[in-house]
Amino acid sequence: MSDPQSPSATPSPALVLALRRVLRPLVRLMVSRGVTYPYLGELLKGLFVDVADKEFRIGTKAPTDSRVSLVTGVHRKDVSRLRQALVSSAETVPSVVSLGAQLVAVWMGSGRYLDEAGKPRPLPRFISEGGDLSFEALVASVNNDIRSRVVLDEWLRLGIVRFDDERRVCLNAEAFVPAEGFDEKAFYLGHNLHDHAAAAANNLLGGKPPFLERSVHYDGLTPETIALLARQSEELGMKALLAVNRSAMAAEGKEAVQPAAADTLPRQRMTFGIYFYADASDTPAQAAGDEPK
Repeated sequence: MSDPQSPSATPSPALVLALRRVLRPLVRLMVSRGVTYPYLGELLKGLFVDVADKEFRIGTKAPTDSRVSLVTGVHRKDVSRLRQALVSSAETVPSVVSLGAQLVAVWMGSGRYLDEAGKPRPLPRFISEGGDLSFEALVASVNNDIRSRVVLDEWLRLGIVRFDDERRVCLNAEAFVPAEGFDEKAFYLGHNLHDHAAAAANNLLGGKPPFLERSVHYDGLTPETIALLARQSEELGMKALLAVNRSAMAAEGKEAVQPAAADTLPRQRMTFGIYFYADASDTPAQAAGDEPK
């Protein structure tokens, strides 16, 4: 049997088919945004080198350029060049995302900011109008170094919040998913797809215990049914997201007041997400009067 880490190994046809399906929407996105094949090829080279360097080590010692070349199929000269480039590269999170995620978590997870139905309350803009239940107080509770007006202007631009008829600040039902702002949406594309793909890849490779990674899918439905299911999925999905958010924020608060015990445990991050997708069906519509087969 050939070594699965060897460049000469033949990948499973089922895996190749799965990769083609996974990559197709990403290739469509790249072509629409001017990312060419040569550019992607260089990007993939760097990723292959980075993954082999960090995740396919023998013991704790970093692999040599020759071993990385053997495992990935990337030429040894390119491995050396790319490793040097990877040392100086660092991923950055848009500032509106890092602060915004904290604000939305509090707005959607703290009982005082929720109405009787468990939905985020519309907030008066200033403390002088709403006291602790104001957008200004919400921002100050998370970060005292930034003015609420700066956050509000940016969130209005991105479509995260809107004003109601009483000029109160309302969080959009989609939570923190910017309607505008390409860099911010690109950040969530990378974050969400990475974690979904990482969970699925872990399960395919036999990771124990497996991560939650389930879906319901049907074919041949009418547009009216799809619209109904989309609304139901959003309603039920948001309830699940809000429930998990409240539990996580409560646990975070308890661990913050127990630093001595918490510091002895390793730290982990988590992502729980939902999605809904619809497209043209491969199943032809059944003519009226036809018997199902």
